Amino acid sequence: MEEFVIVQPSPLLAPYIKNYWLLKTASDSPTLERTVPIGMMSLIFHRGNLLLSVHDKELQPRVFLCGHEKTFADLEYTGQINMISVVFRPVGVKAFFDFPINRINNLRVTAGDLEDKELAELEQSITSTEDDWLCIFLIEQFLLKRLNPLAEYNLKRIAATIRLISSGQTDVTLLADTACLSTKQFQRIFSEYVGSNPKEFSRTIRFQRALHRLEICPQISLTTLAYECGYFDQSHMIKDFKAFSGYTPSEYLDVCPPHSDYFS
Repeated sequence: MEEFVIVQPSPLLAPYIKNYWLLKTASDSPTLERTVPIGMMSLIFHRGNLLLSVHDKELQPRVFLCGHEKTFADLEYTGQINMISVVFRPVGVKAFFDFPINRINNLRVTAGDLEDKELAELEQSITSTEDDWLCIFLIEQFLLKRLNPLAEYNLKRIAATIRLISSGQTDVTLLADTACLSTKQFQRIFSEYVGSNPKEFSRTIRFQRALHRLEICPQISLTTLAYECGYFDQSHMIKDFKAFSGYTPSEYLDVCPPHSDYFS
């Protein structure tokens, strides 16, 4: 039996937090799940058994901030899983953590790694609290206390370019012009605020857009899918799919229903 709940953030946090989700499930035998890059960073709390990263052959930390992922990951679990995730919007993490976000690209960092005493205290509270709604309340209080609204001029610049990327634009020069910055300045500021460079982020969002199109139109042809999602051609799309999910688009549809965390 699996229980999955999505909770919306309070209005003050909504510009920075997309949602919280809670997952509870149980398995008597080892179960394998594959995750793919979603274009957003997360703060994960494990209140039950830990997940095993198959590639690293290591258990995930009890609580960690997850940077942008570059490829798929296979996670194995047995027994009771009880997770809470804070899903940040693309510029969200920067409002709560005072360090260059791109430093944790493709990494999972703990309160100890960050030398973050407040996060360590929150970890202790969440992992010892059974009430789900109290946990969400504690997380929100932690976030509200640390909220440091981003400089308006940079926030507007990056937000405008993210909207363009989400609509299918990938040309870095055009994105830099939209932000009224030189290409070099734009790439630096974008990476510091979002956590990955514009090219990497655009590639992930294009993959998420393809998943979203498959989600709402599963019968779409691969040629049309590649064209609508901005790929140079079908073979380029297949290459990206294999890099991000380990499957071709057809194989992906055979093993799981397509779903875009970014666009849904």
